[in-house]
Amino acid sequence: MKHICLTIACVLPLISTFTSAQVTLQPKAGAPLAGLTLTQYEAFTIGALSYQTPLTIATGLGPAFNKGGCMSCHANPLGGWGAIAVTRFGMDEKGEFIDIPELGGSLLQAEAISQACREVLPPEASVTATRITNSSMAFGMIEAISDANISANADPSDDNVDGISGRVHWVLPLEDTAGSPLRAGRFGWKAQVATVLTFSGDASLNEMGLTNRLVPTENAPNGNAVLLSQCDTVADPEDGPDDSGKHFIDRVTDFQRFLGPPPQTPKTGMAGEVVFNAAGCASCHIASWTTSKSKSLEVALRGKTIRPYCDFLLHDMGTLGDGIQQGDATEQEFRTPTLWNLRSRDPMLHNGTAAGGLFADRVALAINAHGPFGEGAASAAAFEALSTGDRAAMIAFLDSLGRAEFDYDGDGVRDLEDFTILRGYAGVATNPNLPSAIGDVDQNGVINAVDATYFVQVIEGFGPMRDCNNNGIADLVDIFSATMPDADGDGQGDNCPAPCVGDFNADGVVDAADLATLLNAWGTAGGDLNADATTDAADIAVLLNGWGSCR
Repeated sequence: MKHICLTIACVLPLISTFTSAQVTLQPKAGAPLAGLTLTQYEAFTIGALSYQTPLTIATGLGPAFNKGGCMSCHANPLGGWGAIAVTRFGMDEKGEFIDIPELGGSLLQAEAISQACREVLPPEASVTATRITNSSMAFGMIEAISDANISANADPSDDNVDGISGRVHWVLPLEDTAGSPLRAGRFGWKAQVATVLTFSGDASLNEMGLTNRLVPTENAPNGNAVLLSQCDTVADPEDGPDDSGKHFIDRVTDFQRFLGPPPQTPKTGMAGEVVFNAAGCASCHIASWTTSKSKSLEVALRGKTIRPYCDFLLHDMGTLGDGIQQGDATEQEFRTPTLWNLRSRDPMLHNGTAAGGLFADRVALAINAHGPFGEGAASAAAFEALSTGDRAAMIAFLDSLGRAEFDYDGDGVRDLEDFTILRGYAGVATNPNLPSAIGDVDQNGVINAVDATYFVQVIEGFGPMRDCNNNGIADLVDIFSATMPDADGDGQGDNCPAPCVGDFNADGVVDAADLATLLNAWGTAGGDLNADATTDAADIAVLLNGWGSCR
């Protein structure tokens, strides 16, 4: 009888065949935090659904807005970067930015529930700026960094004379009362937001037109209260409790709060990071942080080390500034952007001017834009002066930020194509600066069966893992080790019988037991039968189509 291994719990014991050490695989970008309780995972999942569901007029959309749902802007991955642009505007009065609240400033809501309700860029606006969707990912982790730790890196007077004078943007969260202590801002292009809940409440109103308990007053199109009264058809606040007592802003906060950090592959040791540091980039793009150990935090967030490559401080960026004041942040200041998951970011920069083409070209454009004035100018000059080899090493390091382990072809999916590449490196010595290192998950300097055994945990779109020779080792590992022939490269041993699609327990019959297995894997790749890397209704259809005996 065939043996099919369906779960990580089944695969992990095989690792002892090769090594006593175990590696914690990094989740792909967009996955939930590791270590969530069942209740927290459920909150993450429900929140993700709210995040993906567009609002309607009846549920509070508009009257003026930019997009109808969170995912419209934060889609790469869900909760991450985006390519959607918004417009900020105001007036220039003797070189100083002036907001125009009476005309609806400073964010232009470009869409509306009807043409009559639409905002326009007022003629008084002599300053305009484009901003692309920003993201920090792993929002809960970022919020869990203590204010004191962020403040410790501030040097507003450049006392150490290194040309870097970052400062904290102290802000009051929307959920706090007047007179409460200010918090260190850390989200947004100007670090104007300190907490995930504030981010959710503010964006719900200003980007989607959803009034809520934090900001219950609707934005009047271009400040026109009469027009608002004619266009707004839903009583405020529009966001209210669901059957569980949670509001929309709470649901999307749960999703963002429990969103995990993106991977970095190789994890450490790349020569390009040394070049990155030597060029001065690490003065602002600080690699590593440890979250607070406060017992008020969930265990999954508490005392964790993360690598966002950001200091969360405001810096004078000179000509790279956007000319917009926001809170205490001046026209030339921006918060250092996080770099984790950078490899998937297109476009780059606040205005999206580093866009398209090759990753290396976008990175070069973005770095060069840091000069010739402002706190990033020295690093831009240092990058320009790099040798060809050092520049390539630095770009390779930046390309590791967001790459999933084993994703050799960089398409975001670990599949048979990646396995074929991994198999080609079998027995090859490697180091973090070689392409082969993408599969050296234990970083022991060689691609071997241990790495292949971990690969079977993450392969997508392949269906159940098989052990057709019943030796207790997944067939893919045998194929990798050349103890099982696979001349056609389909991941199935040449001497193995064709798999019975949907027969998860390998009893020769597709029946209720297999259906139960599929349902238990819902939303993961564990019960995937149609090679789309998730278990859903389409897989039920495949299973039902093969219902009955398959011998």
